Amino acid sequence: MPGTARRGATRSRSDAELLTAARTDARPFRELYDRYAERVYGFQLRRCGDADAAHDLTAETFARAWESRETFRDEAGGSAGPWLFAIARHVLLASVRKGRLEREACVRLGVLERLELEPATAAPEERWLEGLDEALAELPDGQRRALVLRLAGECSYVELASALGTTPAAARVRVHRGLAALRARLVQPKETTP
Repeated sequence: MPGTARRGATRSRSDAELLTAARTDARPFRELYDRYAERVYGFQLRRCGDADAAHDLTAETFARAWESRETFRDEAGGSAGPWLFAIARHVLLASVRKGRLEREACVRLGVLERLELEPATAAPEERWLEGLDEALAELPDGQRRALVLRLAGECSYVELASALGTTPAAARVRVHRGLAALRARLVQPKETTP
């Protein structure tokens, strides 16, 4: 009969439902991991070009997702994809910055020359960041500050709200709008051939 579920048939839970259930049970998070791990790994591999580094970045992405699962807000109609890939981008950016700082410190201290080591070649490529500083500078001040504090400063939304003098909900909206504006500025439309 149309519109009724067959006995024994199970409905697949949405990502949002899995994350809500994962607040008290790890099994739903495992299901979410199974849905996205391959795509997150592919995302990281395309950007860093090193399989081992991509595995590490993927693991860190899901570790951070697990730690922040209670902060997930369903803004994509049940999909956790945008949320997970925002975490993946943040993990990659943090890795690029950390690697750059470590290499610069080693060069300043002369450690690389003394140990006859070369700088790591598996560092994520920075070309995907091209235009980020300019795009950030074009954002309204509130959105720019919210993004910098949330992503680079790793502030919680409560801390972010306090720093911005607003509510956590309003801080979340600023971050969301800032990310949407950055995405629109940084993603080039693909050319179509007639």
